[in-house]
Amino acid sequence: MQKFHSMAIRVTFGAMLCTVVAAPAQADNAAEFYKGRTIHWILSAGEGGGYASYARIFAPFFEKHIPGHPKIVIQNMPGAGGIRASNHLFSVAPKDGSVIGLVHSSVPFAPLYGIRGANFDPRKFNWIGSMATEHAMCVAWRASGVTHVKNLFEDGRYIVGGTGAGSQMETLPALLNQLIGTKIRIVSGYKGGNDVYLAMERGEVTGRCGGLYSSINSTRPEWFARNMIAVPIIIALKRTPRFPDAPAVVEFVKDQKTRQVLEVALAPQGMDRPILAPPGLPAERLATLRKAFMAAMNDPAFAAEADKQKIEIAAVSGEDVARIIETVFAAPAEVVQMAKDAMRIGGSK
Repeated sequence: MQKFHSMAIRVTFGAMLCTVVAAPAQADNAAEFYKGRTIHWILSAGEGGGYASYARIFAPFFEKHIPGHPKIVIQNMPGAGGIRASNHLFSVAPKDGSVIGLVHSSVPFAPLYGIRGANFDPRKFNWIGSMATEHAMCVAWRASGVTHVKNLFEDGRYIVGGTGAGSQMETLPALLNQLIGTKIRIVSGYKGGNDVYLAMERGEVTGRCGGLYSSINSTRPEWFARNMIAVPIIIALKRTPRFPDAPAVVEFVKDQKTRQVLEVALAPQGMDRPILAPPGLPAERLATLRKAFMAAMNDPAFAAEADKQKIEIAAVSGEDVARIIETVFAAPAEVVQMAKDAMRIGGSK
């Protein structure tokens, strides 16, 4: 027995030693891989919008905290409401950590709802983290006269722009129409959120649903400062102190089942700017990127720059992003179908 006990101690000590040695070895391997390398960061949005703003501001700090300090080059790949970029990341992009993505927060749930062309499984992506959480809202060009939630219930009064069936710009106004009876008209075919904002300025559409305060404030800060737009409703489970007079959609809900549908449909708000790597990324390299992400998010210099550029940040770990996705994919089929029908996804009525 004594001999066995001594052997166990030696084995345990050996295992501990391997663990101690392995940790810096992984870091060294990551530094060796990334030194002198370029990381291509694919965005599912076009230039000039909120996603591009976040990426441009975050990239230098992410570079700083990744071992080897690679250069990050941003590549815009808009299309199909963000599905085009997600398909590329899933099936085409290298799986070694040299390509990462930033996709619309609604896109990972497209396969759950059976959206045509969404040929990826978000549960197989390697989620690095998310830069923000935020409530979606509907905004309207104030000169249009749409300033109150009651205007959304007036037939043909509120017209919003959209970019495709998988984007929140189309699913969320459809959700409002189905669950609480608004009469929002959706004009599809815009390339990106920035194009919808331009359409608002030109008078082509009245507004946009699924927009975010941070996106607007970082790209068009004068809109809020000069009271150029109104916020008739917050698409969330509670009001936000920033717009205390704007009701939350949940205030119009009458039963628990509908609330469950909202919880599924609004899950993307908990991972508003998600960063990912393709499937097949080595586990130790994923750990390196996740650690670098959290370090960059907690970098005081990044917080100062984000404040200067008027973007709001809230670090969500890669593990938590993955957990949100797993939870929604595990929701009862009836609730998922009700959410799909409410958002009129894939021809649902």
